[in-house]
Amino acid sequence: MVQITEIVSEGLRLGAHSARPVGSGRVPALLVVPGFPRGVGGAAALGNTDQTLCDRVARDAGWAALTFTFRGTGTSEGDFSIDGWRADVRAAVDALAGRDDIGGVWIAGFRLGGTLAILAAAEDDRVRGIATFAAPASLTTWVSDPQWFLEYARRTGVLRTPGFPPDPDAWIGAIADLRPVDAAPLVAPRPWLLVHGSADDVVPVEDARRLAAAAGPAVDVRIITNGPHRLRHDPRAIAALLGWLDRQEP
Repeated sequence: MVQITEIVSEGLRLGAHSARPVGSGRVPALLVVPGFPRGVGGAAALGNTDQTLCDRVARDAGWAALTFTFRGTGTSEGDFSIDGWRADVRAAVDALAGRDDIGGVWIAGFRLGGTLAILAAAEDDRVRGIATFAAPASLTTWVSDPQWFLEYARRTGVLRTPGFPPDPDAWIGAIADLRPVDAAPLVAPRPWLLVHGSADDVVPVEDARRLAAAAGPAVDVRIITNGPHRLRHDPRAIAALLGWLDRQEP
């Protein structure tokens, strides 16, 4: 696979990183979707460790892998909106699904990236399966204090353009209206690895149970004992992902 260093989403250029196992031939691909940045200026560094995960997926699982930085993060253009980030995921799926050397697309999403993976699979049959980590069942509580969240988004750096969003109420409303638990049944019967930490202090483990109940028996639920919210850095979660990839049928 020729290295993908950029994808285009609704006219915006998004930074990307891809990896492929040594050798040629058609291989399955994993799209790694990061979560929402944390902390002041966190948007600038979003996705850095996901590049390392892509390299490991290519090396250890023998899959191609792609990650990217959402609009408003990393080197990518634009500003954060939930509809925009959903479009970015679709653009990344397009970038993989359109290649002759890719034999199917799976998605692994962390935190908000897990939410977006659920929504992408629910609306796109090209997504063959998903793995979600610390994904919330609903985003309503995430923006329960709209003014605080708007300021937080500015502090993290995902909002760069003065005056954006032009309609803050609609911008917040689009987030609050998303209910991945309602989309979960549309993922079945495709495989779904659902991983959550028992010590997650941001998204309650009950959210994992709600998603699993809505999705049905095809879901492989893993509750990581004392696992934190940021499961991307928990080796048990990554081992679960690699083992799950090994069981997929391209």
